[in-house]
Amino acid sequence: MPKTDHFDIFLATAPGLEPALYKEARSLRLRAVKEVPGGVIVKGNWRDVWRINLEVRGASKILARIDAFRAFQLAELEKRARRVAWGDVLRSDVSFRVEVTCRTSKIYHSGAAAQRIEKAIREEIGAQSAEDAPVSVMARIENDLCTISVDTSGNLLHKRGFKVAVNKAPMRETMAALFLRQCGYDGTEPVVDPMCGSGTFVIEAAEIAAGLKAGRERHFAFEQLATFDAAAWEDMRRAAPVEKPAIRFYGSDRDAGAIEMSCMNAARAGVADLIEFRQHAMSDLVPPPGPPGLVIVNPPYGDRIGNKKRLEALYRALGETLRTRFSGWRVGLITNEAWLAKATGLPFLPPTAPVAHGGIRVTLFRTEKLA
Repeated sequence: MPKTDHFDIFLATAPGLEPALYKEARSLRLRAVKEVPGGVIVKGNWRDVWRINLEVRGASKILARIDAFRAFQLAELEKRARRVAWGDVLRSDVSFRVEVTCRTSKIYHSGAAAQRIEKAIREEIGAQSAEDAPVSVMARIENDLCTISVDTSGNLLHKRGFKVAVNKAPMRETMAALFLRQCGYDGTEPVVDPMCGSGTFVIEAAEIAAGLKAGRERHFAFEQLATFDAAAWEDMRRAAPVEKPAIRFYGSDRDAGAIEMSCMNAARAGVADLIEFRQHAMSDLVPPPGPPGLVIVNPPYGDRIGNKKRLEALYRALGETLRTRFSGWRVGLITNEAWLAKATGLPFLPPTAPVAHGGIRVTLFRTEKLA
């Protein structure tokens, strides 16, 4: 069982985005931040778990690692699982479910392993297991080492409760936040998205600039744990008033339905007054008044929406517009084909690692300030 003030907390993200999440964790002043495959590990206590869920923008879920032990057979797994101090973390009146993954271990049947751990928890603290339980216990058995964690997030963290209306192939808020970070965005400059879809990038950028906490209006699985303090959580969740930033954000799309969705989502997020959405073709795009900033765009790509061979003209036109009208601006472009990015004629830096998005591996292409 971890010490009250010092145990491993795992922040999960899509493979390829670990370096960006590492930088975010460091910016939150978390302790002993370490980048690992699939995410980041930090040291902390249960209040840190609450704060990370509330404030982190790029992680998909947060796991609290509560115990670890070696087990070479199912009977030994059940015996060791009974020694875990479940009553310190789980409540007897809240149902739970167990998920197990097994890799290169003598225990290889994940379903049988889950049954043994479920039995140990039921008989030790009296809690009942259920498929739709609000609390998930996660066991990873690798090289015969069983690591026990609790999913403290529940619903994936991109589900912030604001984006109800979505279009085709929506970008997850968590991924958008890390792409913005990889583009050097820190909340102090304007952001333009000329193919805004449901508005994810500009809404995320506006929330960051306004200092709004990502999880401010949603519920988390940790609220169902024995470690939860409702009064302390409410104090943490209730953010001090934040001054509205002077900068503004701009989204456009040729689809009127996309603009309507974006406006609705921005209003739910409380940033509608910071964002200007307009319906127009990409060829009508011009820089907004004020200082330059970041143009970030997630255009259609072949495997995602249409025939990619028909998209070359679109990418060429996008590049022409940005090269001739957006001097001093940086560009971030997400696509699944390097040749589509090359078609823009933009001076891209070496690309970041590819990331799985909707079953497709996409890459962020970035520029420095355009001449």
